[in-house]
Amino acid sequence: MKLKQTILIIVAVASFNVYAQPVAEKTTVGPGMEVTKLSDKAYFYVSYDDMGSFGVVPCNGLILVNGGEAALLDTPATDERTAILVDWIKNTLHAKLTKFIPNHWHSDCMGGLSYLQKIGVESYANQMTIDIAREKKLPVPDHGFIDSLTVKLGDMDLCCYYPGGGHAADNIVVWIPSEKILFGGCMVKDVHAKGLGNLSDAVLDEWPATIGKVIKKYPDARVVIPGHGDMGGKELLLHTQELLQDKK
Repeated sequence: MKLKQTILIIVAVASFNVYAQPVAEKTTVGPGMEVTKLSDKAYFYVSYDDMGSFGVVPCNGLILVNGGEAALLDTPATDERTAILVDWIKNTLHAKLTKFIPNHWHSDCMGGLSYLQKIGVESYANQMTIDIAREKKLPVPDHGFIDSLTVKLGDMDLCCYYPGGGHAADNIVVWIPSEKILFGGCMVKDVHAKGLGNLSDAVLDEWPATIGKVIKKYPDARVVIPGHGDMGGKELLLHTQELLQDKK
């Protein structure tokens, strides 16, 4: 067989393998809420929530399941919608929600905290988030950390890290090494974003350095989840970096 023919066959097979990958199916949880399975232990959810002057906005979160327990990263914007998601976790994933980690203090991250506390879910947050919540008379997360904290879900590590201000002064990221998933939240923009979104509480002078720290710290991230919009890979971090450069 000629070399040119061999190369063409290799390219064709490689292309087939790329496009033959199964597309993850979305499951409807309730009105304006859907879940996509990423692995046996990780589920990406989107809740289309009314965010006041911004209208109805797709707000992202992550569900992690291990050994019959579940952890939630960010709630839907209200207690009522959070209850729908918790029921789905219990009835479909057959797991008890025991831990919650908000990305920052905004309602699209911890708007359902009051409900979670009512049903006994332990919450872990940046100490800055706790301080802001107290100041603003919001429900207050149970446990705080200063720089970093590893929350255990059985033998799964949920590595919380505060890299600095960005979308909000208190925003964090959560790295799940076993799944190679980085939950970036609202400091990370999806690849289709043309701008930085809601800047009412942003720390623009810190944000570029903050996203730079995240890029450097998590080179192995396979899936990156922004606060809004489509999930992807490390290109989301680089795109956010470009948007910040354009803002200068």
